[in-house]
Amino acid sequence: MEKKTCSNSLAVKTSHVLPPDTNNHGTLFGGKLMAHIDDVAAIAAVRHARLPVVTASTDSVDFLSPVKEGDSICVEAFVTWTHNTSMEVFVKAVTENLLTGERRVCTTAFLTFVAIDDDGKPVPVPDVYPETEQEKQLNKQAPDRARRRKERRQHSKEIARSFGTDYPWNKSKNY
Repeated sequence: MEKKTCSNSLAVKTSHVLPPDTNNHGTLFGGKLMAHIDDVAAIAAVRHARLPVVTASTDSVDFLSPVKEGDSICVEAFVTWTHNTSMEVFVKAVTENLLTGERRVCTTAFLTFVAIDDDGKPVPVPDVYPETEQEKQLNKQAPDRARRRKERRQHSKEIARSFGTDYPWNKSKNY
């Protein structure tokens, strides 16, 4: 399988923030921004693998700056690292006041996608190689992020087992 550059997977989406996209504060719903992030990151992952993908995890999404009604939101994503069947995708969202031209990074995130075959089974993906200094930095740090994700996933499984599938109001425990 031939290695691919990070830039080969670059996906960019710009949207105008309209009133139905905003909350009572006149800022973009966080869930709406997260949907943009997942959409653009998935496109980057598919571009890299040229296979269907599923979202395996989303690292913390940090809302660094509000996105206001009337602004634009530009979401950029590219594959930073691969491991067997998975791909780490870095996402940066930039908000722009279209009247003044002021731009701010409003969100960053890392997502992990897994390439799948027609039966939904994981399949290998090409390696990725960074070219720019920023890509090299993200790629070098990726194994540590992957280790933390694995630990977090294990912890999440333990919590899920602990809570089970019962509804809280059906339990005889006192809370």
